[in-house]
Amino acid sequence: MKPSLPTKLLRTRPRVLSALVAACLTAAAPTLAFAQTFPSKAITFVVPAAPGGILDQAARLVASELTKVVNQPVVVENKAGASQIIGAQAVVRAEPDGYTLLMGSIGPNAAHYGIYPKLPYTPNDFAPVVHVISMPNVLLVNPSVPAQNVGELVALAKAKPGALVLGSSGTATSGHLGAELLKSRAGIDLTHVPYKGSTPALTDLIGGQVQVMVDNLVTAAPQIKAGRVRALAVTSPQRVPEFPDLPTIAESGYPGFDVTVWVGFMAPGKTPPAVIETLHREISKLLAQPHVKQRIAEMGGMTMPMSSAQFSSFVRSEIDKWATVAKQANIKPD
Repeated sequence: MKPSLPTKLLRTRPRVLSALVAACLTAAAPTLAFAQTFPSKAITFVVPAAPGGILDQAARLVASELTKVVNQPVVVENKAGASQIIGAQAVVRAEPDGYTLLMGSIGPNAAHYGIYPKLPYTPNDFAPVVHVISMPNVLLVNPSVPAQNVGELVALAKAKPGALVLGSSGTATSGHLGAELLKSRAGIDLTHVPYKGSTPALTDLIGGQVQVMVDNLVTAAPQIKAGRVRALAVTSPQRVPEFPDLPTIAESGYPGFDVTVWVGFMAPGKTPPAVIETLHREISKLLAQPHVKQRIAEMGGMTMPMSSAQFSSFVRSEIDKWATVAKQANIKPD
C-alpha cells in the first residue's frame, strides 16, 4: 500500500527543513566570517569639515583610542566643502564594509533634508552606528560690537538691518541653524557668510571680518577665555558649568530656544548589521572609559549611551524636527 500524501510530506519535511537551514547557513557564512575577522585593515573616519572643529576633534579622539583596541590604524580624513555634502557623499559612495565611516552631525544627517531640495543622498543611504557627543553652541560677537547681551544685539540688528555679518562653519550646520532660528524668533536680519569649517569662520570673527557667529562651545571656549571674542549666550536649555554666568538664549527672552549639537558615526547604508554591531560595541566601550569621558566633558559635551537602533531613531526625530524649523524660519541654501 502506497503512503498517503500527508505521510509523504511528514517524511520529507525534516529533509526539506534541513536543506533550508543548510542553505541559510551557507548564505550567511560569508557575512559571519567577515564580522568575525573585522577589522583586518585600516579604518577611515571621514570628517566633512575643516580641521579644528567639533567634528574633527571628536573623530580624532575616537580614532586615537579605537586604534589601540582593534590593533589596526584608524585614519581621520578631512573632506570639507559644499556645506559638508562632499564628505557625506564620499562615504555614501564607499564600499559598505565598515572600513569607511562618516563623522555625521545635525547638518548633513538631519537639517540638510529640509533645506536642500536635491541632495546626492537620502537618510537610507546611511546606517547610524553610534552617538559620540552632544553639546551646546554659543552666540558670539567680535569685541568691537557694542552689545553685551542678546537683547542689545537684537536691538542693534534691528537698527541696522543686514549691516551685521554672520559667519558660520557652513550652511545648515548647527551654528547656522542656531543663528537662523534666532533671526526668525527675534525678527532680525543678519548677512550670512558660510565658511568651510568652524576654524576659518572663527578666525574671521576674531579679525573683525564678520561680527556675529554661533559656534560650538569646544572651539569657542579658548577664544572666549582669552577675550578675543565676547560670548552673549548658550543655545542649550540649561547653562553650562564651564561658564555659569553665561545665560541661555531661552532665558534671554526666547523661551523654548534649544539648539544642541550632536555628532556620531554613520556607515554606508548597506553595511552588514554584524559589522555595525561590532563598531558600535567597540566605540561605545571606549566612550565609557573615564579618561575619554573626562576629555568629552572638557570639550563641554556629554555622551548619550544608546544602541545603534536607538541612535537611528534619534536621527530620524532630528530630521523631522529640523524640517519643521527650516520651514518656519524659511532657511534656504546659500
